[in-house]
Amino acid sequence: MRGKSTATGAVDIGGTKIAVGLVDDRGELLDREEMPTAAVEGFARGCERIALALEALRLRTGVGLHGIGIGCTGPVDPLSGEIGVVEFLPGWRGANPVRALAERFGVTVAMENDADAAALAEAEWGAGRGKRSLICVTVGTGIGGGIVLNGSLYRGVGGAHPEVGHHVIDDSGPQCFCGARGCWEVLARGPAMAERVSREDPTRKGLTAQKVCEAARSGDPLATGEVEREGRYLGLGIANLITLYAPEMIVLAGSVMESLDLFLPVIRRVVSESCGLVPADRVEIAPAALGAATPLVGASAVWLHRLGRTATSC
Repeated sequence: MRGKSTATGAVDIGGTKIAVGLVDDRGELLDREEMPTAAVEGFARGCERIALALEALRLRTGVGLHGIGIGCTGPVDPLSGEIGVVEFLPGWRGANPVRALAERFGVTVAMENDADAAALAEAEWGAGRGKRSLICVTVGTGIGGGIVLNGSLYRGVGGAHPEVGHHVIDDSGPQCFCGARGCWEVLARGPAMAERVSREDPTRKGLTAQKVCEAARSGDPLATGEVEREGRYLGLGIANLITLYAPEMIVLAGSVMESLDLFLPVIRRVVSESCGLVPADRVEIAPAALGAATPLVGASAVWLHRLGRTATSC
């Protein structure tokens, strides 16, 4: 039986950082902690830091756990709880945070790819509330996408998560770890923006996508040109998704999308030019309504959709 003073533990495992939080049943983020992923330290150390953060949050808030949801970057097996081959998590292949955290805390745990988690959150509590079909695209260290069709999370063969970030935009483009050249992720992820600017001006060191966007806002010509190029890459990928699925909504999340206002005019122009056979003008393109809380609220939605409602009905 779930008490009033319980919440869902939420874990977002990204290539750069891990966030841990507590989320109530209304989708409100009660508290959070954040740490570097430090994947090279190994999964056991990473999982221990996650557990310590959850314990600290419980003590700080006085709230107990009725379950734990996890959103994780890259390919994961949502049924077994294992992490697959993830470029940003070297050495973590086959690791099972679902089993490890269930044993540590004595509660049920569920995991999905982080983009699927974000899609569930936005469909449940965010920009897509009330929509039957939406695609949530996360743009940060990488690019991922979660697809909700007819109110349910879409899974492919064997429960596989569709890797929308790895469809090809330009087959003469850079090589990606996925095996393709010029896939959406290798061209439009945040680090790609910084790398392109650094190549054009080697004097600019330590760039990030955020710094490129800040420079564009101040009128820097090189950064402005890069924002235009990034917007086109984003627009091409989004146009392809609209042509393939004709969803009611495209929701854009992730760190790069904190600067969506810079990219949106180009995205809309590319979509308008590219989607001639579907009613693209009726597809809403919007930022994630949950903002910076999306990854953790998404992780809690994973548990709610997989296990929480069943537990509630028992």
